[in-house]
Amino acid sequence: MKALVAAAALLAAVPALAGPLTQFPKAADGHPDLSGVWQALGSAHWNIEPHTSGYPAVAELGAQFAVPPGLGIVVGGSIPYLPQARAERDRRFANRIAEDPEGKCYLGGIPRSTYMPYPFQIFQNKRDVVIAYQYATGFRRIFVDGKDEAPLNSWMGWSNGHWEGDTLVVEVIANDDRTWLDRAGNHHSNQMKVTERYTPLDANRLQYEATIDDPETFTKPWTISMHLYKHTEPNAELLEYKCVEFSEHLLYNQRSEEHTSELQSHSFISYAVFCLKKK
Repeated sequence: MKALVAAAALLAAVPALAGPLTQFPKAADGHPDLSGVWQALGSAHWNIEPHTSGYPAVAELGAQFAVPPGLGIVVGGSIPYLPQARAERDRRFANRIAEDPEGKCYLGGIPRSTYMPYPFQIFQNKRDVVIAYQYATGFRRIFVDGKDEAPLNSWMGWSNGHWEGDTLVVEVIANDDRTWLDRAGNHHSNQMKVTERYTPLDANRLQYEATIDDPETFTKPWTISMHLYKHTEPNAELLEYKCVEFSEHLLYNQRSEEHTSELQSHSFISYAVFCLKKK
């Protein structure tokens, strides 16, 4: 009899264990407190569409920099490109070593900065939500209940947000078309509008969704969806990753070689002129 009572008590406890372990913390204004260091997991930074594993862009780098497989984060699986935009995606992929702005330490843009393989930190008060990104020391300010238009296009766009229940909804406009969506050449125009949704799932997880609307590039709006995970280590903090110095060779080496060649050519011509004058 005692065994049956113990078993019944254990079964009764199962539903409680299946639910959230802790309630999501609330800010002073009653909205969810999104503050903390967050990071995406997975291989979306390589390709947001489903993809198999692949060789690295430079074969000599071997398995260490090979592309891992991924299920993708695009709802429905594929991006609804216009034909000419899909061809441009393929061209960019073929030239990704030279053209991917990540290799040049340019800001990641939205939504790419969210799922790059680097953490980011959210700061929040009643009026603003600020997100600092480790990669390239990126930064964006979300104006809560903001209505202003952007003065100009920029790498991180212009973000106006509002709350819908426990979900922070952010409209990102004025996006610079030089940003990419991943390392596979997926792209957009400067007409892209991104609508983000940050929804708490439990104390340490957010549901992140971003709907991309860009009629110059896509046949219809489409959405990406993924989880974001909070760093819960006692010493969790956002460290600086100033990557400019690591991109100098890619950015300037070719120009430097061309300049050196030009100087050598000029030196040769000057020497030839000097010799002719001596004669």
